[in-house]
Amino acid sequence: MNDHEKVAIVTGGARGIGREIVIRLLEMGMTVVAVDLQADLLARLPQDLGAPEGKLDCRKLDVTDSEAFTALVGDVVEKYGHLDVLVNNAGITRDGLLMRMTDENWELVLKVNLTSAFIGTRAAAKFMVQQRGGSIINMSSYSGLEGNRGQANYSTSKAGLLGLTKTTAKELASKSVRCNAVAPGFIQTEMTEVLPQQAKDMAMAQIPLQRFGKPRDIANAVAFLASEDSSYITGQVLSVDGGMHT
Repeated sequence: MNDHEKVAIVTGGARGIGREIVIRLLEMGMTVVAVDLQADLLARLPQDLGAPEGKLDCRKLDVTDSEAFTALVGDVVEKYGHLDVLVNNAGITRDGLLMRMTDENWELVLKVNLTSAFIGTRAAAKFMVQQRGGSIINMSSYSGLEGNRGQANYSTSKAGLLGLTKTTAKELASKSVRCNAVAPGFIQTEMTEVLPQQAKDMAMAQIPLQRFGKPRDIANAVAFLASEDSSYITGQVLSVDGGMHT
């Protein structure tokens, strides 16, 4: 199938990296279902992006709601006839030192970042296996590869996505369904802009390319893994971090 004929679901698609992924896939000609919990941002998305008629479908969804997420995937397939790309991008942080971290903040981050990806992958795989093709892309992180002080919950959730990615790739490869992960480093978003300058300086010192990434850098990596250009790639982790993880 040509990339411009594909249908993609992008979770956490209303802002930040997710929004940029939506833009990039639209540029490729895909029909994109942007999923997010923030209805106000979703409502403005079609006009803000100037999306072609019928190419952007915005859906409010709590990705931790297994029944609702599964139903959405089924509805997308029923409406468009197929589902070719799933980008599990939705994620949150609740940072804190390990000994002070509450059970609630541990469980919430794992539920949003990791369990939702499992739910979406399970639902999408059912249809992708039947159509014998598809690409699932999980948004991991440098923190999932290396760990990060004050982010026991976040790092664990992002490391867990790597295990989910590799297992999914092995289980679905015989049906021509691929699964890969992208691991961003320090990316300029609303979330990172509010960090103290000292934290930014410390991060910059770890980046060989000596610049922070942009959401577009991540979106380009996702676009590659979603496209036919990566048709022989599965079970891989693509680090997009300026050389932090080598």
